[in-house]
Amino acid sequence: MSEKTLTRMDLSEAVFREVGLSRNESAQLVESVLQHMSDALVSGEQVKISSFGTFSVRDKSARVGRNPKTGDEVPISPRRVLTFRPSHLMRDRVAAGKKK
Repeated sequence: MSEKTLTRMDLSEAVFREVGLSRNESAQLVESVLQHMSDALVSGEQVKISSFGTFSVRDKSARVGRNPKTGDEVPISPRRVLTFRPSHLMRDRVAAGKKK
């Protein structure tokens, strides 16, 4: 499996090459899109990107967990977690290992 990580800079560079905006405008566009996604998730909305997947926030209730080393019960406080559910198209592409 590849150790490569796609970064914001990689995304803005791809926008620069594909769309033809300046590097600065490309970086601002990527930042703006990510900010809109973050704001929507913080306010409890889902972010659905067609052919890619859906990001959503789930509320998890308090529960009792166990320390695997000692077996002691440990209280786990309630929290909000970010989840991602890939679309069927994305699942199929990943399973097949195909680009584009």
